[in-house]
Amino acid sequence: MAFLKRSPWILHYDASSCNGCDIEVLACLTPLYDVERFGIINTGNPKHADILLITGGVNEQNRQVVKNLYEQMPEPRVVVAVGICAASGGIFRECYNIVGGVDRVIPVDVYVPGCAARPEQIIDGVVKALSILEEKRAKMKVMEQHSEEAGETA
Repeated sequence: MAFLKRSPWILHYDASSCNGCDIEVLACLTPLYDVERFGIINTGNPKHADILLITGGVNEQNRQVVKNLYEQMPEPRVVVAVGICAASGGIFRECYNIVGGVDRVIPVDVYVPGCAARPEQIIDGVVKALSILEEKRAKMKVMEQHSEEAGETA
């Protein structure tokens, strides 16, 4: 994780889960798993978050909330869908109000399978998200350099 210039912040949102995955996400913060050893900080403000960690399937009532949270996050941003419900709607996908997985509403970068997803899997997903975040930051930096060069020649 030495390539990161600052600690990544995570925003955890429960779309409409059974709370199984949420409990496992909270377990990641305990001393046993200690996700903070990677410098990761849990935040409640989307404007400070780099990674959106979302559990549960999206329903009609929270579809716009999920979109708003995503849009309020600064670029670059990474979305991690935790659990089968976040991936596809899970056992609730046939319910009348379930839209489906998170990818029906916002783009997802990392899927963490399971029902409920284990803390080790969640940490692996977050670490993968960190590498994706760094790739997106590098691409943004290249784009900024190209736009600056284009502005100087104009």
